Amino acid sequence: MSPHRFRLAPQRDTQAIIEGHSFVLRPANRLYWQHDVYGNKMARADFDEKTDFMSVEVTLEIELTSVNPFDVLVDDESQHFPFLYPSIVKNALLPYLQIVDRSSVLTAFVGCFEKFHGETLSFLVQLNQHICNYIRYVRRLEPGVQSCEMTLRTRTGSCRDSAWLMVQVLRRIGLASRFASGYLIQLGTASGDSVELHAWAEVFIPGASWIGLDTTSGLFTSEGHIPLAIGPGPEQVALVEGLTEPCSATMTYQFELTNH
Repeated sequence: MSPHRFRLAPQRDTQAIIEGHSFVLRPANRLYWQHDVYGNKMARADFDEKTDFMSVEVTLEIELTSVNPFDVLVDDESQHFPFLYPSIVKNALLPYLQIVDRSSVLTAFVGCFEKFHGETLSFLVQLNQHICNYIRYVRRLEPGVQSCEMTLRTRTGSCRDSAWLMVQVLRRIGLASRFASGYLIQLGTASGDSVELHAWAEVFIPGASWIGLDTTSGLFTSEGHIPLAIGPGPEQVALVEGLTEPCSATMTYQFELTNH
């Protein structure tokens, strides 16, 4: 097995309180804790010998306290959209303003929002709910992220597909955005408590900093969104990276949620 990299440690600035975190990798090997260029905490494992299995066990102890995602202080100059970033801020945000999808389908979709003038947070609410309603959520087991054109033409996509669409829409209208991957913990829902891997978009608003937009629910992110890796695009925030020699392989995973 090649060296493997795991981005499975929670971000320091999550809205939940992280009381404990453990990472156990089998078989035993050389493990190094690092940070990637985007500040994501990352474990690198080097394997000295061949193996016929690999298992990863992550334990998180989290205190969830309700937060109001609208309790932010937006700078006066950014209260209403459209606005321009100050030059020193824009220079720092350049990787998150890069437009990589220039399809005509996306251009037409973005055209619905380019003429909006109004309160910034209200605009983000409308945009997020529009994408949520426009794209039907489907569980998609194929690797990778769909192009924005494919997501718009089929009007279907997984959480990572609609999140990537949101990232590109925001950049087209001049707002810095990034892709987030992590856990979504939901307590007290009609179907019971749950935890699953999830993806969402984040947009930078001066004063409020990065605001999370969950395109699957149409809501702003809150205490139940636990980011593990954040970067300009999906390819920079893979939760597990690594290769094996040609072989037959299977993968299984399981989540367990315990309330205290």
